[in-house]
Amino acid sequence: MAKVITNNIRKLRFEHQEMTQQKLADSVSVSRQTIVAIEKGKYSPSLEVAFKIADIFEQPINQVFIYQEQP
Repeated sequence: MAKVITNNIRKLRFEHQEMTQQKLADSVSVSRQTIVAIEKGKYSPSLEVAFKIADIFEQPINQVFIYQEQP
């Protein structure tokens, strides 16, 4: 079976005072379109960007990104 990377970014943004995609993008130095693609699972971020996103939400990386069997 193939594995996929999913994420909790949308949920985490909501829990952090409804942070906008643009604010998150600015915080990690990527475009808003990149955040949109990551959230939708259409793009896997670089390891550096993944760690930066986890740092913004003060979460371990495995609470933000999940590598699992495709349902």
